[in-house]
Amino acid sequence: MSPPTMLNDLVRRSRSYRRFRQDVPVGRETLVELVELARLSPCSGNLQPLKYFLSFTPERNAKIFPLLTWAGYLEDWPGPAEGERPAAYIVILGDKEITRLFAVDHGIAAQTIMLGAAERGLGGCIMGRFERGAARVALGISEHYEPLLVLALGVPNEIVIVDQIRSNRDIAYWRDAEGRHHVPKRPLDSIILE
Repeated sequence: MSPPTMLNDLVRRSRSYRRFRQDVPVGRETLVELVELARLSPCSGNLQPLKYFLSFTPERNAKIFPLLTWAGYLEDWPGPAEGERPAAYIVILGDKEITRLFAVDHGIAAQTIMLGAAERGLGGCIMGRFERGAARVALGISEHYEPLLVLALGVPNEIVIVDQIRSNRDIAYWRDAEGRHHVPKRPLDSIILE
């Protein structure tokens, strides 16, 4: 096994965080730096159809928060409480005037942003379940942009532990008595086919 690298460390720190230090702001400059990383990432056909809506003020963040679906496996948890909500969001949009097929571009961009966030001591959560139409209206986004993902960002206020999956179907993440978030992952030898 090769020694750990900077990328290895970033990937291991880049977890899905759902509780944040809401009182620690994430400024526009940081969000722009993260979008710059996404801008430089590969994309299908080099069409570059993605646009990014930035939110970093409490007023704008308050419009986004109620439109999100948090932690589907934690059925009794409505999402982070006031004080533990994200300090910023990036909404990834697809420009339908460029193409209507966004392929995997938004996934590549989102992961790139999350790795950049981890490098800056931030955490985040990539969210695909949100009220797209309501988000467009609440944020004043034109109809020719398709809301694809919401990235919740901030200084993490929880511990996320990667566990080995216990059975092939036991993929649900969970919280222990101390509130630590556990994420089961399949063992490496079970996902490599030769």
